[in-house]
Amino acid sequence: MKSYNSFDVAQEQIIQAATLLNLDEATKKLLLWPQREFKFTLPVRMDSNKVEIFHAYRIQYNYARGPAKGGIRFHPDETVDVIRALACWMCWKTAVIDLPLGGGKGGVVCDPKNMSPRELENLSRAYIRAVAYLIGIDKDVPAPDVYTNPQTMAWMMDEYETILNKHHTGVLTDKPMQLGGTEGRRDATARGGVITVREACKILNVEPKRYVIQGFGNAGQRAALLHQEILGVGKLIAVSDSRGAIFNPDGFDPKELVMHKLKTGSIKGFPGGKDIPRDSVLELDAEILYPAALENSISIDNAVNIKAKIVCELSNGPTTPDADLILNKKGIYVIPDILASAGGVTVSYFEMVQDNYSYFWDEELIHQRLDGKLTKAFNTVHEAEKEKNIHPRLAAMVVGIARVAEACKLRGWV
Repeated sequence: MKSYNSFDVAQEQIIQAATLLNLDEATKKLLLWPQREFKFTLPVRMDSNKVEIFHAYRIQYNYARGPAKGGIRFHPDETVDVIRALACWMCWKTAVIDLPLGGGKGGVVCDPKNMSPRELENLSRAYIRAVAYLIGIDKDVPAPDVYTNPQTMAWMMDEYETILNKHHTGVLTDKPMQLGGTEGRRDATARGGVITVREACKILNVEPKRYVIQGFGNAGQRAALLHQEILGVGKLIAVSDSRGAIFNPDGFDPKELVMHKLKTGSIKGFPGGKDIPRDSVLELDAEILYPAALENSISIDNAVNIKAKIVCELSNGPTTPDADLILNKKGIYVIPDILASAGGVTVSYFEMVQDNYSYFWDEELIHQRLDGKLTKAFNTVHEAEKEKNIHPRLAAMVVGIARVAEACKLRGWV
């Protein structure tokens, strides 16, 4: 299988969109690289009393439209180029949804599965001690990502407030409700994705009768639960996670499957599920495919076998550039990650607003405003797609990059 450098992919997407927009050379060069990159070496005392050294990053890709915004990953295979790419995509994602934010991302190279809660807390606090004066509600607002969660944010927020000696709950988002978190954040990424599927089904006249989910973490689980609620129809016929995949042409009960996953740690062994090769879920005959795992899952090696009518990218960068062209040629409609998975950052922005005013909205209002934002963004991207006769990913990039480029020009940077 061909390997891809995620940042090379991200830069190639920028070049394609910039060419369509006829951007000048200086603007293109500015947008091709992060505005700020930080590398840290974190000493952390472990339960054994031994001090381990961890390498960490924070990248603020562009802040012309507002403070950088993006998650913090704890992952053993984290690299600076992956974080650059994710920060880059966050920049276009916030612009596509028309939020007054830029893009950022952070990460720590570690294996959180082999660390105790106390060690994870020590690492979280060490990370914030390194970045404390680089982040803030008017600079850069982190959030959880792979292998981090609301508890991680609680530790980080506490460390930040201890350093500054004042309350600043809006400095991190997706926090526990008791510490300034918001209603509607837990399912926001999946809810936004399913909303875009609803809009795509309208324009394509597709009935979403069967759906498949690759990756059964938070986004995948929530998509399983929300597909039928939002679309009113659909059987979940296959699911995969890191340990395997199961299939049932008659469909699974999403609630029972999620409960099984939470109880056992895997979808394996769920009653009525036939074990199938993990990657084969991508190639099953279903109207909707939700990739919700890691990058580059859909590649030149398997794209030709994909049968879904709509691919909704709930994860970041699941489709390689070569695969994108194959899917487009086959008439498969790909809702790109910078649109499909933008529900999370949208509700994170709502959380920032609520924290700033110390006034919180109910869940119904959150859902209503999220639906409005995602529906409008989908239609804007679809109009760009028709106007320039390009595929949806390039259309989304054109919308996002045009907005960031305009902000850079208005500021007099280029």
